[in-house]
Amino acid sequence: MRVKRGKTHLKRRKSLLKKTKGYLWDRKTKPKLAKVAVTKAGAHAYRDRRLKKRSFRQLWQIRINAAVRMHGMSYSAFISALKKKKIEIDRKILAELANDHPKVFEAIVKAVK
Repeated sequence: MRVKRGKTHLKRRKSLLKKTKGYLWDRKTKPKLAKVAVTKAGAHAYRDRRLKKRSFRQLWQIRINAAVRMHGMSYSAFISALKKKKIEIDRKILAELANDHPKVFEAIVKAVK
């Protein structure tokens, strides 16, 4: 007796095309092109999850630097002074304080100076 794989084939194709919903042109309807599109999308998503962390850290550093320069310090001197004073606040929180709560940030800068 031969093995009939219609159900499996349809299920696999359906799940693949479900992933390509919203893609442009034939990549959303033709399984051969959809497979390539999904594979590449997955690769980009994997890579960009790591890049996202990098770019956010860069953004925080820029924001902290801008805020610290208003108080007559450089970013590197500020971070170094924080470490010497054993103030353990990460860059994300520092950037948030600099942006949303400038008085609190100013107090931190004064404590470090």
